[in-house]
Amino acid sequence: MRDCTRRSFMKGGALAAVAMTLGMGGLPRFLLRSAYAEGRSARPRILIAVFQRGAVDGLSMVVPHGDPDYYPSRGSIAIARPAAGASETTLDLDGFFGLHPAMLPLKPLWDAGRLAVVHACGSPDATRSHFDAQDYMESGTPGVKSTADGWLARGIEALRPEGASPFRAVAMGAQLPRILRGAAGAVAMSSVADFDVRAEAGATPGTVTARRGFESLYSRGVRDLLYGTGRQTFEAVRMLKAASPQRIAPANGAEYPRGRFGDSLKQIAQLIKAQVGLEVAFADSGGWDTHAGQGNERGQLAQRLAELGQGLAALDRDLGERMAEVVVLTMSEFGRTVRENGNRGTDHGHATAMLVLGGSVRGGRVHGRWPGLSPERLFEGRDLAVTTDFRHLFSEVAQRHLGVPAGAPLFPGFAASPSTHPGVFT
Repeated sequence: MRDCTRRSFMKGGALAAVAMTLGMGGLPRFLLRSAYAEGRSARPRILIAVFQRGAVDGLSMVVPHGDPDYYPSRGSIAIARPAAGASETTLDLDGFFGLHPAMLPLKPLWDAGRLAVVHACGSPDATRSHFDAQDYMESGTPGVKSTADGWLARGIEALRPEGASPFRAVAMGAQLPRILRGAAGAVAMSSVADFDVRAEAGATPGTVTARRGFESLYSRGVRDLLYGTGRQTFEAVRMLKAASPQRIAPANGAEYPRGRFGDSLKQIAQLIKAQVGLEVAFADSGGWDTHAGQGNERGQLAQRLAELGQGLAALDRDLGERMAEVVVLTMSEFGRTVRENGNRGTDHGHATAMLVLGGSVRGGRVHGRWPGLSPERLFEGRDLAVTTDFRHLFSEVAQRHLGVPAGAPLFPGFAASPSTHPGVFT
């Protein structure tokens, strides 16, 4: 648990007080908007970060079917070449790259120029440890374990130190992820409907237990709950209940996939539409560590990709015109080996593919330099080489979309500039 600044709770309490003075059930939306705007647009730009934990096989998610070394390397797990009229083949994007057929719901977004891919993207650090690589990607400091905060938390702090909303940064899950830990303040919730806190009967003085939803509080915030400013946090809870985001049904016929990932995206959309001041949201997607029985057009990886594609497409449909202010960024700690292993799977690799959807994205393009899959071009003779450092991509998203100042210390010790960005924004 990390320290949380009192100012986040105090700000949340001040805004929540507005909600309580007008009654819990009938707070006009325009008052919520005016309370959070603080001179900015009532509909601020929003970033939704999706972490594909376990290391997604980028060579199956975005297939380099035009590379002559792809099919000889992949044996039984290669995704079939594009074929007109065929239902389970690679969905051609540009004559060289294609989407896995399970991601068919995303093809219209590509065709509309609203979905972009950055391939051969990853960390300069060569670790193949899931734990270390995830930590480095979330802290934004590859190879450095001592970094105290996450890069998105630093971005939020640089964007606006005094948060306009206690819900400006929200992670869907039981614990606050590394990427959002920092001075700016963020919350984790397992369920929008059950977001609440209470002191447990008989608990030792100075402790708080979460009631299903409010499951990540900083240590100072926990003390505050019992000794004074904690009532501001309770008021923030009441404010969210007044907005009732859980009552907002998906729009435009959107159907989210069943399961944790789909539920997370659905609830993020609810928070956006409830206009509670959300600026950064985070969701996990697990199950990408495919060492055995990976499959090709069908199988365990195809099932995970189907859920990803259906979820992102549903979010886009649900938000409709609001997607002009929203960008979705996917990330994964590293990719998989180029060659299939003896268990019809893939082992821990290096570079992978990342997706960028929405906002002013230059979609319909695969960005980044393709290194090739010939043996002499592979990283350490086995992996797709990194040609785009993930920090260049993340810097571009933070600066061009969220508006984080170019000089902000987003990635300590690392220099990023427009000239090094992969160019995913118009």
